[in-house]
Amino acid sequence: MPRRGHKKPRPLLELDPEGLTAWMKRYLEWLRTKNYSERTVENRESYLGFFISWSESRSILRPQEVTKPILESYQRHLYHHRKRDGKPLSFRAQHSRLVPVRAYFKWLTRQNVLLSNPASELELPRLEHRLPKHVLTVDEAERVLAHPDVREPLGVRDRVLLEVLYSTGIRRMEVVRLSLYALDAERGTLLIRQGKGRKDRMVPIGERAIRWLEKYLYEVRPTLVVGPDDGTLFLTNLGESFTPNRLTQLVRNYVDAADIGKRGACHLFRHTVATLMLEHGADIRYIQEMLGHADLSTTQIYTQVSIRKLKQVHDATHPGARLSRRERTPREAAEPAPDISPLAASSGEALETLHAMLDAEARSEAIELDEEA
Repeated sequence: MPRRGHKKPRPLLELDPEGLTAWMKRYLEWLRTKNYSERTVENRESYLGFFISWSESRSILRPQEVTKPILESYQRHLYHHRKRDGKPLSFRAQHSRLVPVRAYFKWLTRQNVLLSNPASELELPRLEHRLPKHVLTVDEAERVLAHPDVREPLGVRDRVLLEVLYSTGIRRMEVVRLSLYALDAERGTLLIRQGKGRKDRMVPIGERAIRWLEKYLYEVRPTLVVGPDDGTLFLTNLGESFTPNRLTQLVRNYVDAADIGKRGACHLFRHTVATLMLEHGADIRYIQEMLGHADLSTTQIYTQVSIRKLKQVHDATHPGARLSRRERTPREAAEPAPDISPLAASSGEALETLHAMLDAEARSEAIELDEEA
């Protein structure tokens, strides 16, 4: 044993400048120089770490020692692996662990570390393109939204979180990163900074959600701030920003507590918003713009639409976008109904395309807590 006060020596394989770990660190640094998000870099580091640990336990220490049969053996290992609860990894989770490995060896080949890419012909698990098991109806969504106890400050905060998810359909990471100044109540929009693909966009938000947001901003949030205020919109009871998993669990708890016979969390609202708007007559192009998708398929690319038109579509097709007549001020009640006549009618094919897109997004972001190993 080392003497007290002396550091334990690092394993020899960590000091090997040509080892798998050393090259992984260079690869991660390369990703950062190419402006990949830190979350992407962290995910790849985690998944590559699983592979490197598995390899080193079998005395496979350098990239040149990895062959296609070895990668296929790792793939079989993932298939037979069991989590702490005894359940196997889903094919989605297996796929998520293999994609970074394949990208890593592609990069090594491009850097001339390897003469050929052993992962170039590695076949990834086939993923089912399923429609979502659950999409909320208008009544079910309202039951979930009504569940927080708004007599308590945290209940108001939770109601606002649910209202924002239901009104905008934004991603959970976009909710976590919302700024204190994201809301433009006069225009009825919410500014999303650095969404997926590091893109900014503006999305419409309904009147009711705006009212709740304003109540939270003026009455609740000031009581949650602890120490220097970094401008994050939604804060925990400790005055900290939400983590993605904590937000997922909070939303999941309210969905379960509403006892509607359906399960889900943040992405459930994303599916719901897209479905309800499409069913109420929104053209799929406007839904695409609102959700922040660059395209709907590999062969079909749609043009950008203005936020003014998108706001009109949102008001006309989202069931929760407008206040009821008794809730409106005289000025709001006098506003004409938005015109969306040029929009195409919804269809079963469009709905299927939309859900396939959202389901693929859910897989790529690994949003479900039960996918954790």
